Amino acid sequence: QVELVESGGGLVQPGGSLRLACEASGISVSTAYMGWYRRQAPGNEPEFVARLMTSGKEIYADSVKGRFAISADNDKNTVSLQMNNLEVEDAGVYICQAIIGADFYYGRGTQVTVSS
Repeated sequence: QVELVESGGGLVQPGGSLRLACEASGISVSTAYMGWYRRQAPGNEPEFVARLMTSGKEIYADSVKGRFAISADNDKNTVSLQMNNLEVEDAGVYICQAIIGADFYYGRGTQVTVSS
């Protein structure tokens, strides 16, 4: 059974930083396409934030390029999202995604609030 559990969300002021983590079980993060999405309002479709390919290639949404960085710790089977210089528009529920072949898996998300 695949499970993705996010952590690290919270309240931060504009310009601040947060580091999110996605701990995986039932899969190996080194053999899956791992990514982060965010839902900015209830009922909205989650939007793409970042993805780490199995090749090590990193892909980012234009809105977060240069501010966010995705990485994996294979020993801990965890994928992290370092978020710097946060903006009010970055707020939302951040959801971890794993893609293995044709199968997609999602965590429940962790809330990020950016406010002064």
